[in-house]
Amino acid sequence: MSGDEAVLAGPHRGLLDWLEKNGVEYELHEHPTTVTARETARAEHVNPAAFAKTIGVVTDDGRRALVVLDADDRLDLLKARGVLGASHVRLMTEGELAESCPGCDVGATPALGAVFGLPMHVDEAIRDVPVLTFHAGSHRYTVHVDRQAWERALGITYAALAEHRTLEPAWMR
Repeated sequence: MSGDEAVLAGPHRGLLDWLEKNGVEYELHEHPTTVTARETARAEHVNPAAFAKTIGVVTDDGRRALVVLDADDRLDLLKARGVLGASHVRLMTEGELAESCPGCDVGATPALGAVFGLPMHVDEAIRDVPVLTFHAGSHRYTVHVDRQAWERALGITYAALAEHRTLEPAWMR
């Protein structure tokens, strides 16, 4: 985040309204401003595997979608192509993300595509997390939700979207 980017004063109102309307109980937390998902997980004292980061993607035919991974994972664009049924997938630009998710700090999009009218695809690693934490549209606020209630309210289906992690050092590969 550069120095000229504004940090929102509070959480995304549409997110909180959606959670309440759909009966998903949540805890709203404020923390010092963070930039990365890992920093936010650390500020919230949660395991990065229980922190959902949301990434915007665009297909070759112009479809936009949100992809949710845990804070430690990286998106595998080849896997995303298969899940989205596209021949090419790229990350949204900051401008496209701001346009697609109005009212959110860029890089702090909540794991709730329904708020923005966007399809959302969730990595299977999220499936076993009992309490899920994600940005509330701001680099200063997060929400903590029961993952199963979030899953039911959104009709989540899971797919393999993260890069395969190897434990061996790069020089051994």
